[in-house]
Amino acid sequence: MKQPKNKFETEAIRTQMERTKFLEHSSPMYLTSSFVFEDAEDMRASFAEEKDRNIYSRYSNPNSSEFIEKVCKMEGAEAGFAFASGMAAVFSTFAALLDSGDHIISARNIFGSTHTLFTQFLPKWGINTSYFEIKNLESIEAMITPKTKVIYAESPTNPGVDILDLQVLGNIAKKHQLLLVIDNCFASPYLQQPIKYGADLVIHSGTKLMDGQGRVLAGITVGSEELIDKIYRFSRITGPALSPFNAWVLSKSLETLALRVDRHCENALKLAEFLEAHSSVNWVKYPFLKSHPQYKIAKKQMKAGGCVVAFEIQGGLKAGQKFFNSIQLLSLSANLGDAKSIVTHPASTTHSKLSVEDRIAVGITDGTVRVSVGLEHIDDIIKDISQALAAI
Repeated sequence: MKQPKNKFETEAIRTQMERTKFLEHSSPMYLTSSFVFEDAEDMRASFAEEKDRNIYSRYSNPNSSEFIEKVCKMEGAEAGFAFASGMAAVFSTFAALLDSGDHIISARNIFGSTHTLFTQFLPKWGINTSYFEIKNLESIEAMITPKTKVIYAESPTNPGVDILDLQVLGNIAKKHQLLLVIDNCFASPYLQQPIKYGADLVIHSGTKLMDGQGRVLAGITVGSEELIDKIYRFSRITGPALSPFNAWVLSKSLETLALRVDRHCENALKLAEFLEAHSSVNWVKYPFLKSHPQYKIAKKQMKAGGCVVAFEIQGGLKAGQKFFNSIQLLSLSANLGDAKSIVTHPASTTHSKLSVEDRIAVGITDGTVRVSVGLEHIDDIIKDISQALAAI
């Protein structure tokens, strides 16, 4: 794992592209589709990859390069590629690295769209997936076949904020010479760096905490130069690249990531403690609550618990509908990691494409609520959720 020269916050603020002749303090936007060449030889050499320079913004752009460099320093990665969305990053990573007949071993508890990708789309190209239960990581080794190429997981998981022991996953992957791919979106690189524990690639939806204000869509995959080169060559042909404007927004957003995530985590823990004592709540899950099943693992590999709290309302679907209809301040949305607090009903939104059986298998009941705890004053967040719970 590459060690940054400076502390996390400093790298996030001071990493930027070379200044132009105008000596600007803040990086400018490069809203251009292409770049010009000095002469015929410069053009030939550039396309022959004899020069490291920008050619076309589908391949690279100064703004996306700055964003990638920041995330690489944050995650301790050698290289990366930025995408138009988190799911573009997930799909492109697997499409670039896997061949027909290859096999994925994935945690069962993953984002609904990723589950759909694994079960409905990748099988069309002969790529199949087996699922392991997150409470039984030892079962992974029994699933490995000669065709297995990747172990994939999220930690914390979406929406149940379960924690997987990344060191255990890293050891299994290394033992069997498999790629370990971790979705680190819920934690952000500020709270957790999976490469420390053996991950080969780390994926983020930049739409979430990296942006932090619900403005842009983005995704990024970082890891070793060798693997990222394969992803880059696939992506420059297929075209899922991040736009220069969105890259500029994200690069600026990363300057405040540490400050924002500290406040997210502080608020989320206080909300989780409030909910744990509420009579209308069956259970609460937050990684830094001592009652969380994987509390010790979370404390080992995360700096704090993140912005997401999951809980189950008593009374099932009808009570849940009353709760959501009674929310006044918080937003009803399917996003997370925003400055604005968001409440989501996973069974009818983010994981609605899963069968009832699949949802139950990963702990998503009709009464499950996911709260992305924002940056408002915690008293106002609790007040709104309290009055909504009182209405059920």
